Amino acid sequence: MTLEQTIQQLPKEAGIYQYFDKDGHLLYIGKAKNLANRVKSYFSFTPNLKPNPNLSTRITKMILQTTSLNYIVVNSEHDALILENSLIKQLSPKYNILLRDDKTYPYIYIDNSLKYPRFDSTRKIIKSANITYFGPYSIGANDILDSIYELCKLVQKKACLTSKKACLYYQIDKCLAPCEFDISHEQYKKELDVAYELILNKKTLLNKLTQKMSLYAEAMRFEEAGEIRDRIQRINRSEIKSEIDFASDENYDIFVLHHSQTRAVVVRLFMRHGKIISSSHDFIQLLDGYDEDEFYQRVLLDFYNKEKPPIIAPILVMKKFDGLEIIEEYLTTLFEKKALIIVPSRGDKKHLIELAILNAKELLKADKKENISNHLIEIQQLLSLQRVPNRVEIFDNSHMAGVATVGAMVVYENETFDKKSYRTYHLEAKDEYAQMRETLSRRVASFAKNSPPDLWIIDGGVTLLKLALEILDSHGVFIDVIAISKEKIDAKSHRAKGKAHDILHSKEESFKLSPNDKRLQWVQNLRDEAHRSAITFHKKTKLKIDNESQLLTLHGISQAKIKKLLNHFGTFEALKSLSIEDISSVLNQKDASTIKNVYQ
Repeated sequence: MTLEQTIQQLPKEAGIYQYFDKDGHLLYIGKAKNLANRVKSYFSFTPNLKPNPNLSTRITKMILQTTSLNYIVVNSEHDALILENSLIKQLSPKYNILLRDDKTYPYIYIDNSLKYPRFDSTRKIIKSANITYFGPYSIGANDILDSIYELCKLVQKKACLTSKKACLYYQIDKCLAPCEFDISHEQYKKELDVAYELILNKKTLLNKLTQKMSLYAEAMRFEEAGEIRDRIQRINRSEIKSEIDFASDENYDIFVLHHSQTRAVVVRLFMRHGKIISSSHDFIQLLDGYDEDEFYQRVLLDFYNKEKPPIIAPILVMKKFDGLEIIEEYLTTLFEKKALIIVPSRGDKKHLIELAILNAKELLKADKKENISNHLIEIQQLLSLQRVPNRVEIFDNSHMAGVATVGAMVVYENETFDKKSYRTYHLEAKDEYAQMRETLSRRVASFAKNSPPDLWIIDGGVTLLKLALEILDSHGVFIDVIAISKEKIDAKSHRAKGKAHDILHSKEESFKLSPNDKRLQWVQNLRDEAHRSAITFHKKTKLKIDNESQLLTLHGISQAKIKKLLNHFGTFEALKSLSIEDISSVLNQKDASTIKNVYQ
C-alpha cells in the first residue's frame, strides 16, 4: 500500500501516527483527536502527493523524507497524549523534541501529627496526615535543611527520640532533647515557628547564616565557616533574584521558552506564598528547526510526568500554545483536581512571565554551547551521523577468566562526562559477544525511564557494532552507533608506545585516522573513560567475590564448589536469598545447610 493510500484510509478516531523514511527509520510521532484530519493536514494531494505549502521548513523537510506511516487507534485524545509521550521517550524520533530533564525536584516537608515534628526532604507525596510541604527546590533543599538544624533547637535525627537520653546535639545547644527532658509543646513550637520563617523567608535565612559564618570565622573555626559559606552560595543559586512579592499566599509554577538559531532554553520559576523560592533551566540543541507549540507540550509533560506533585499550583505560560487544552485535561486527571494553565495579560502575573523571559534571554546570551563545537560537527560529517552527538553513551565490559563479569556505560553530554548518569551491570554471559548483548539489551530496556542518546560508542569491532544495530532495530529505535577497535597485527591487538592505532567503524565504513586526529582522540577519550569505569567496577566486584569466597572456604566449601554455585546462580547476593533446597540442587544437602547457616 502506498503512502497516499494509507493516508486516504485513516480512521476519523483518536490515536497516534508515526512517519518513517525509506530505510524504515522513525522520523516523527504525533497525536491526533482525529487521525484522518490531522495527517491529511500535512499533505497536498493534487496533482500528486507533496508537503502542504503552509508547513514550516522543519516539517516540510520531514514530510519530504516520509515514505510510509503507521498508526494506533486509542479511546481518546487524552490516551493519545500519554501514548505519544511514552513512545517519544523510548524511541527518540528524529524530528520530535526530546527533553532529557527526567529528574524530580525535592520538597522539604514536616509531619505535624508527630509530638515533636521535624523537617525532612522528599521527592513524592508522603502518605501521612497533616503533612506540610515547601518547594520544589532545583538545588539547595538539603542546604536549607542543614541550615534549619544549624539554627534551630529541633530533634535532629529520626532515631533521636528512641534513645531516651540526651546526646551530643543537646550538649552543643542544637536540640532541646525531648528524648530525656519534659519539653512542652509551646516550647518546642517556638523553635518550629523560627524554622518555618527561615524556610519561607530565604533572605532572613541567609542573614542568619552570614552571622553564624562570621562568628565561626572570629573564633578561627575556618572549616565550619567555609562550609556555611558554600551553603550560602548554593542556596543563592537556587532562585532567580526578584523584588516581586505578592504579599499574599499565592502559588504559581511559571514556564517560559526562548530560542536562538541553534539553542532553546526553558526557564521554570516556582512561587510559593507570594515569593519566588527556586528556579531552574535546561537547554536543548536545535538541529532541525524550532516548534514552540511542541516544545511547550514536552516541557509540561516532562515536568509533571511522574505523579501528582506535593504542591499543586496554577501554571503560568507566556503564550497560548497548540495542545494547551489537552495538556490541561491530562494534568487535571493527574492532579485529581482542576488544573489551570494561564496566559496572563497584565498585572503581577504578567510581570512574573516577563522576569522569566528576561532570564531566559540572559541565559542564552551567556550560553557557552550557543555554537556547536566544530569537532562535533566534523565527527558528525565524517561518520555520517543523523545528529550532532550532543549526548553520547559509551559501553565496555570487563572480567578476569570469566570471574566478576561486569558491563559499564558512561555518559558524555554537553562536552563533559555526566557521572550521575553512569550505569554498571553484573553480567552472566561468558563470552565477549554475549556480554555486550546483555549490557546493551539491559540499557535498551530502560529507554522508557531514561531516553536514548544521540550516539552509542561500542568498545569493539564491526561484529559488536552490528550487534548493537540489531538490538536497537529489534526495539524499533534508530540512533547512531559507532565502534572503536584496536589495530591488529598478526591477529593480535597492537598499541605502539605513545601511539594508539585505533580504527573507527560506522555503519557504512571504517576509518583509520592519524593518531593525532582530533576526531579519533575524542572517541578514544570517551572509550578510555568507559574502560576505566568497567575496570573499576570489575575490581570492586572481584574483591567482594574474593571476600565472600574466603568466608565460605573457612566453612569448608571448596573453590570448585563456589565456582559451580556462581556459574549456576550468578552472584553471592542471589545465593544469600536461596533456600537449602535451592542450593542442594547444585551441591549436596550438607554443603547447602552449611552455606545457609553462614548467611543467616
